[in-house]
Amino acid sequence: MSALEIAANLVMTVSILLAGRNSVHTWWTGILGCILFGMLFFQAKLYADVVLQIFFIGASSIGWWQWLYGDRGETKPISRAGYTRIAQIAPLGLLVAALYGLLLHHFTDAYAPYLDSAILVFSVIAQWLLMQRRLESWIFWWLVNSIAVPLFASRGLYLTAFLYACYWINAIVAFHYWRGQLSVQRETQTVAGPLADEAR
Repeated sequence: MSALEIAANLVMTVSILLAGRNSVHTWWTGILGCILFGMLFFQAKLYADVVLQIFFIGASSIGWWQWLYGDRGETKPISRAGYTRIAQIAPLGLLVAALYGLLLHHFTDAYAPYLDSAILVFSVIAQWLLMQRRLESWIFWWLVNSIAVPLFASRGLYLTAFLYACYWINAIVAFHYWRGQLSVQRETQTVAGPLADEAR
């Protein structure tokens, strides 16, 4: 266990817990964590995960802006992606993961290329949904963590594997917390609607 692994996990844990609590501060802490994890995964020859961290840095910058100003200049609320969209996204994710895994298998010395690729692709999907403040992002994070825990443990990244197991639990807790927040939002909008009509 290296100092880099400890630092990366500490920073990313803070970021993930903040995301679970629907806090905008998840984004700048996440950027810092991604920089550290990119360095760690490069050392472990998990190249798809290095690419993933680079993506996360850019996506986190966009997500930061989206949460603050993405709803016509106002704070973006929690919403649902819907079953139809998820049914379209999931099979496409599997196909892309398989194709990218094939490339890693044939052209790099990547360890467990298909699992590494699946983590990358479904993390991208989860991050994209999180940037939009979609409830279903936590379902995809749960899937990513389910794959990541055994993969990282197999590379001797035991602290990272342990923390991803904690993130697995956090994804479940965050899903229920966000769903509760979404219900509160809808109740507020329902009450605000008639009040606005009365004011007119």
